[in-house]
Amino acid sequence: MTPSPRLPEPDRPWMMRTYSGHSTAEASNALYRANLAQGQTGLSVAFDLPTQTGYDPDHELARGEVGKVGVPVAHKGDMARLMDAIPLGEMNTSMTINATAAWLLALYIVTAEENGVDPSALQGTTQNDIIKEFLARGTYAFPPGPSMRLIADMVAYTVEHVPRWNPVNICSYHLQEAGATPVQEIAYSLANAIAVLDAVRERVGDEGIARVFGRISFFVNAGVRFVEEHAKLRAMTTMWQRLGRDRYGVTDERHLRFRYGVQVNSLGLTESQPENNVQRIVLEALAVTLGRDARARSVQLPAWNEALGLPRPWDQQWSLRIQQVLAFETDLLEYPDLFEGSKVMDGLVAELIDGAEAELAIVDEHGGAVRAVDYMKAALVDSHRERIRRIESGEQVLVGVNRFESGERSPLVEGADGGILTVDPALEAQQRDAVVAWRAARDQAAVDAALADLAAAAAGDTNIMAATLAAARAGATTGEWAGTLREAFGEFRAPTGVGDAAAGAAAEDLEALREEVERVGDALGRRPKILVGKPGLDGHSNGAEQIAVRARDIGMDVVYEGIRLTPSQIAASALQEGVHVVGLSILSGSHRELIPLVLDALRERGVDTPVVVGGIIPEADVEPLRAAGVAAVYTPKDFDLTRIMRDIVALVAARNGVKAAA
Repeated sequence: MTPSPRLPEPDRPWMMRTYSGHSTAEASNALYRANLAQGQTGLSVAFDLPTQTGYDPDHELARGEVGKVGVPVAHKGDMARLMDAIPLGEMNTSMTINATAAWLLALYIVTAEENGVDPSALQGTTQNDIIKEFLARGTYAFPPGPSMRLIADMVAYTVEHVPRWNPVNICSYHLQEAGATPVQEIAYSLANAIAVLDAVRERVGDEGIARVFGRISFFVNAGVRFVEEHAKLRAMTTMWQRLGRDRYGVTDERHLRFRYGVQVNSLGLTESQPENNVQRIVLEALAVTLGRDARARSVQLPAWNEALGLPRPWDQQWSLRIQQVLAFETDLLEYPDLFEGSKVMDGLVAELIDGAEAELAIVDEHGGAVRAVDYMKAALVDSHRERIRRIESGEQVLVGVNRFESGERSPLVEGADGGILTVDPALEAQQRDAVVAWRAARDQAAVDAALADLAAAAAGDTNIMAATLAAARAGATTGEWAGTLREAFGEFRAPTGVGDAAAGAAAEDLEALREEVERVGDALGRRPKILVGKPGLDGHSNGAEQIAVRARDIGMDVVYEGIRLTPSQIAASALQEGVHVVGLSILSGSHRELIPLVLDALRERGVDTPVVVGGIIPEADVEPLRAAGVAAVYTPKDFDLTRIMRDIVALVAARNGVKAAA
């Protein structure tokens, strides 16, 4: 009898999550409980940008950002409301948090303790990959050295006291979102992991590093080229196991497992014909589920409308149902590894390993991941620019964007809400008032003492987690915890990668635009100058970087100071630099609040300069921005950077009385 190709019993499905959180702790808790009732098997908490970067809701930099891209958590009371009626001793909770990871874990531990759950029972993950924040996402709070110290302290603490917790989730997801090739995604994420493990080894010694190695997990990306993406995961599996054996002496096969969760690609989601995003998401899910030997342990899928704005509960339910159909209706889980013995797959894996090992060697030559941040950032900017060039030229097809553009208007966006969730702006004022009330009602002396102990721990070399937990129990706030550490550690601005990016190729249309910039510059008496600004806490700087690089490549002078600027800082820079145009980039949904503030700040300083805006901006918000004084608005459907720059050069010419070219 021919042996059955099937497994004796089907595999258990992966853990199913939806990345969610918005508005308030109470609203997010209701969403979590509804999702769990619909079959979600783990939580994935999205925090708002002030929480991620260590500011309270009433801080100047939190203006317009509270509750937008996630839930605000300012203290243990917020965490208690967020997790109300959720069994923390049974739940597996993933928290996408990095700079303030130690603090959010402390709040979670304190909430569990107050509900009678011992920390040793807690299961879940904190992302806690700060090098990736310097490279791609921008929610860092402290310089690299102290940031790595925080990670090492937290890992050492959890391995001892919260042993079922994954303290670090090395995140290649945002590297791909920033333009990384599969080779770069593998190499840079493994370099990040090496930096973390080497730092932790100083805390736990050689005898404890194997246990730490077994608690490190990864959070990966999977694009629509799902065959190559699956090969990438098999390559990462092989390289991770080699790293454990060769560098850290790990011998236990359980500790050597490459454990990863995934959110599939958001970079490839399109505003144009957004219904196409559904099939993109399904195909990307195959990359991380199709092959048993490299299958994800947890999956969260984006919603179809994330290039338009924030997803609604129904949109998240749709994404969850995709996972459930894949796991429970198909026969995917009934077979051994489908790619075992495949010459094509083995060849792709070998090719990726060769490339990643070569790139890792370059990072090592720079002194490892921490010292190589500038190099890796510039490489990502270059890779992203190459991706955009392929899309602009049509070499890389995006259906509905640069090919097959004509079609029926999607009924998915026809409703009064435009197909997205809009956070009530009044909630921000409520959160500001709430944190003021919290401070007034607590034992201030206990908080002051706890923060003094935290400052002393930060100044010394003792593990900072004990003092962090004490501050959480006393009722300190997110901003106070981070502010105390900012005073001890200092602040930091990550490299932009713009100055180090290579010069672009002289395409014919680019050369023509360079000639127009030169003509306009001759008429102005100097080169046209653009200020590219990122107001607020939005750290997704990829688009702003590409605009800055393209402006430089066509001959404009460029002022780009990176992320996290106040409206007054942007206006002051525009005045000091004498720019001809200001370009603002916001992807966090805070454009309605922040853009008018920038315009007001410019007017107060007498800067009569046109302002253009780009980002994830719903159609309903375009005209109000124009009415406020914005000259042009660009959204993800505007993928042709050369056309955008042509518009900007023409705007500068018209505003300064330079006649159009003959």
